[in-house]
Amino acid sequence: MANLTIRNIEDSVVERLKEKAAQNERSLEAELREVLKQVANQKTREELLAAADRIAAMTPKGVKQTDSAELIREDRDR
Repeated sequence: MANLTIRNIEDSVVERLKEKAAQNERSLEAELREVLKQVANQKTREELLAAADRIAAMTPKGVKQTDSAELIREDRDR
């Protein structure tokens, strides 16, 4: 495993991270590990667009799509 050193972090950022760590019942170091892991595992814009294209390809060609605003309005009118 690697070790990282990060310098010159604003005090307010460190305080907020300490608060989050306490809320999650973790040490600051464990909280930082989790934050870094989540950021590293986020999908890129390209990956998200590719997933959207795959989902769109599941809809048969020529099928008319209902406007989402209509669906929401219909649901609210129930």
